This record gives sequence, structure tokens and C-alpha cells, in this order.
Amino acid sequence: MKNIVYFLLLTSHLFFGQSNFDKANMSYKKGNYSEAISQYQAILQTKKHAPELYFNLANCYYKLNKVAPAIYNYEKALLLNPNDDEIRNNLQFAQKLQIDEIKVLPKVGFSKAIQNLTGTFTFDTWAWIAIFLSLFFLGAFIGYYFSKTTLSKRIFFIAMFILIFSTVNAVAAAIYERNVFVNEKPAIVFSEIVSLKSEPKKSSTDVLILHEGTKVYILENVDNWLKVQLTDDTTGWIEESSIKEIKKQ
Repeated sequence: MKNIVYFLLLTSHLFFGQSNFDKANMSYKKGNYSEAISQYQAILQTKKHAPELYFNLANCYYKLNKVAPAIYNYEKALLLNPNDDEIRNNLQFAQKLQIDEIKVLPKVGFSKAIQNLTGTFTFDTWAWIAIFLSLFFLGAFIGYYFSKTTLSKRIFFIAMFILIFSTVNAVAAAIYERNVFVNEKPAIVFSEIVSLKSEPKKSSTDVLILHEGTKVYILENVDNWLKVQLTDDTTGWIEESSIKEIKKQ
């Protein structure tokens, strides 16, 4: 776990204003984590969001052993920058502070194969891949159109076929990943301890006892109750006030 705040880049100045972000970073470096949290939160209230801000905020909460806010803000940072290894590593450190040890059940069969393929990149990356492939297809088409020999026409025709097939698959992967992103509603348990209920009412039986920092996925809601699913596929109902949705601003 690194002790320094990272990402002190030009982009930080553009997003936050140099003075406010630097003040928060200075408070962090001095070990004034509560003060730094207040300063980072003040920047968030101006509707300016970036992975470095959530990362630094999560580091502060981690230093104060506040499990749920640390995990929540690392997840927010990872949402904005899913390929950042440092965010992912620090999230794993924070998750070690959790009380609950919920297994992650791997997907099997065809769904696993699809997810393994499309999950290689984000939907934005897949979209860019599709754009570049379509440009290469256009180049191959131009080459085919202007070719003078039968051999070169055959080569460009085969290239066109491969490129159009690859472009369609890249578009499909982008759509699939986009749908997964939109439909998934991850959240973090913020209550120190809360019961996962069999029905959306307090008098129902307990399915499981959850503790702060546990990640759940929202399936549906009834009044102030949310039906959630854990990473081991356990489902139940939890009060809306007990969790905080990651994708909400």
C-alpha cells in the first residue's frame, strides 16, 4: 500500500483547480487525513469527478481504517479508470479489512466464454477497435477497387472479409459490455452490521448477516427495500439506507 498521493498531473489542475487539490494533497502528506477528506469532498461537491480524486479520497479512508468508504471510493476510481493496476491493488488491500468473506462464483459454459472475450476491454475500447477496423476495411476496399491483378484483388477481398467480420464482432462486444455496464448496479454495504432478509420487511427471517464493505448487486426495489445479490449468488432483501450505490454520483 503506497503512502503517497499519486496522479499530481496537469489533468488534476484542469479538473479541480490547482490550489484546492494541492491543499488536499498537502493535508494527506502531513497525515491530516480527516482534513484531507473534507477538502476532497468539497471538490466532489463541485461536480468534478476523476479517478485520481476518488483514489486519494479512498487512501485517506484506508488510513483511518474506515472500510466501507475506502472500498467505495476505490470502486468509484476503478469505475472511471478500469485498467489502473494501482487502484486495483489498493482495493484488494482495503478488501482484506472486511469481515465478510463472500466467495466469487465463476461463470461457466457459454456465458463464461463470452465474458472472457468481451471482458478483455471496456465497451469504449471495443468501440474504438471497431472504428479502426472499419477504417482498415475501407483501405482494403480501396486497394481491391484499384488493384490491377487478380492476385492482389483476391488478397484485398479476403482482407475485406476478415475485417468486416472482425468489425461486426467488435461492435457486438461493445454492445454486450455496454449492456452489462448499464444493467449492473453494484453497491457497498455502509452499515456496520445489517441483516439480509428473505422478504422486504423487518419481521422476515435473516438469510445472512452482512458487515460494512461487502459488495452487493441491486436487482430490484420495493419501497425502501432493495433485493440484492452477493458474488456467491446469494440473494435477499436489504434496507436501502444500509448501502451506497457505486455508479450514482
